[in-house]
Amino acid sequence: MASLLLSLSLLRLLSLIIISARLVLEAEACNLQNPTKLFVFGDSYVDTGNFGRDRVASSWKQPYGITFPGEPAGRFSDGRVLTDFLAKYLGVRSPMPYRMRNLTPQYVKYGVNFAYGGTGVFNTSFPYPNMTLQIDFFQSLIADRVYSSADLSNSVALVSVVGNDYTFYLQQYRTTEVAPEFMASVVKQTVKNVARIHRLGVKKIAVNGLQPVGCLPKTTASSSFSLCNSTHNTFARHHNTLLSQGLARLKEKANDNSSFVVLDLFHSFMSVLNHPSTYNMKNPFKPCCVGMGSQYDCGSVDNKTLAKKYRVCDDPRSAFFWDLVHPTQAGWHAVYNNLRSTNALQQLLH
Repeated sequence: MASLLLSLSLLRLLSLIIISARLVLEAEACNLQNPTKLFVFGDSYVDTGNFGRDRVASSWKQPYGITFPGEPAGRFSDGRVLTDFLAKYLGVRSPMPYRMRNLTPQYVKYGVNFAYGGTGVFNTSFPYPNMTLQIDFFQSLIADRVYSSADLSNSVALVSVVGNDYTFYLQQYRTTEVAPEFMASVVKQTVKNVARIHRLGVKKIAVNGLQPVGCLPKTTASSSFSLCNSTHNTFARHHNTLLSQGLARLKEKANDNSSFVVLDLFHSFMSVLNHPSTYNMKNPFKPCCVGMGSQYDCGSVDNKTLAKKYRVCDDPRSAFFWDLVHPTQAGWHAVYNNLRSTNALQQLLH
């Protein structure tokens, strides 16, 4: 009887070992399917330092970067931006800026960030690589065999188009309205860019929808940072509708397991702005860092004395916006948490 009980115990133990081994193998298989690289294309909402220190961009001026890493580091914020939070979600290192690829080649294996602040799908007033050229840089790395087809199929691309094309259009034509044909061309080019990245081998691509541009501080400043411009927000919604439709058609044409995901920045921003106390924020429409007068911006200094011509709020963690256009690190973290509550990010895994 004792030997029978011993045999049964051994069988149970063996069964537990087999089950445990199966769970380990399944977990390892799942991890193998998780993305291992992140490639980023776009503008200042995702740029992590492609402007060199010799540039005049505010991202390399004090007080940018005061929260992270403690000094200006090329991010258009007081700290981390959307790229950093998406990388964290995917479980990968935040990709290095393209301009640093030869300085820190050991990090190329985690992906590359090709985004340049101020750029769009077309040329803007900023003389930096638009998205077509950014994808050219990506294609050159592939041609140089920096990445294999397996690397690319096991990666995620983040594409950010948050309004620089429209800003340049309004400046160029000195008008207050964007022609419907131009909006259609911006969205069409964005979808073409996504299709090209997909053809290069990336199967999972996230695209930023347009944020509520009518709620940006540069717009709400006229109302003492209290009222959004509903006309501008209607414009953003229309852009996002066209973008979703275009990516849906692209998904149909792909006819495979690829994912084309719209990151709904509009509703994520509005969720935080409408419920600031939920995210421990005060005066959500008011930027933390502002210039001392209309001729100055966050980071401005006197040309002769180098005296600061800006003010910074007491606690950036309680502010959603950092400057007139960009969120704080806390703002991006709140937006990221809101995006996590949807199924958009989940589609980028496995």
